[in-house]
Amino acid sequence: MKTVFIALAAVLASTAAHADGLPDRIKSAGKVVVANQPNYPPMEYKDPATNTLMGVDIDLGLALAKQLGTTVEWADIGFEQMVSSLETGRVDLIHSGMSDLPKRRETLDFLDYMKSGAQFYTLASNSDKIKVPTDFCGKTVGMSRRTSFPDETAKWSAANCEAKGLPAVKVVGTEGSADARAQLKQGRVDGAVQGSETLPYMTNLEKGTYAIIGEPFTAVYQGIAFSKKDPALRDAYVGALKALMASGEYKAIYTKNGLEGAMLDGIYINGEAVK
Repeated sequence: MKTVFIALAAVLASTAAHADGLPDRIKSAGKVVVANQPNYPPMEYKDPATNTLMGVDIDLGLALAKQLGTTVEWADIGFEQMVSSLETGRVDLIHSGMSDLPKRRETLDFLDYMKSGAQFYTLASNSDKIKVPTDFCGKTVGMSRRTSFPDETAKWSAANCEAKGLPAVKVVGTEGSADARAQLKQGRVDGAVQGSETLPYMTNLEKGTYAIIGEPFTAVYQGIAFSKKDPALRDAYVGALKALMASGEYKAIYTKNGLEGAMLDGIYINGEAVK
């Protein structure tokens, strides 16, 4: 990490970012190709009426590119193929609600840009019998198998259910968050887990349908992912994010989406603050 801090020192010395900091291939192309799968509102999704990309990641991605003097080409890629697409050069970076996890840092560098956490919820009609997270002990809970939520929920269950003599949470891996919600509505699971940043949007969209249970039971950063072979692009984005934070544009994006509590207080690389 010290090496990263030293490499970033020059970038952080200024709050302005310019196209000059971009790799030559980006400057020549006039665009950065960004892996993103728009199925995770309010982070990234398509307006049903216009099919226009929307969300926090979209707003932030466009603002960062503008700060760098370039444009964005969004590449709609399945989550499982994003890392391989980055490694083969199909995309330049990943900006799609990806959690900055230690195991992912083996091949990726993350510029963290927000806080997140796994959180339980259920149907509002279940809230008379499921009031606190431990009420899920012994019950069936759905969550996207593509995320870290299944492992995190199993760990939570071990500490909060089995360790206290209660039955374990029955984790059900689903095809995605939308599938978990569908199974919840169909009565196939008793509850579900999603990222804390998505639940306010979802409960507002379907008023009276869901009940959020407890606080987030994990704490994780979401980050823009870069190949470790591409430090110049990472450093350019560090400078751009710092500039957006200084100008207030970063805060405006989160305020617009009602997620002020998810903002970071500075620049973080691979989960550690850059000073």
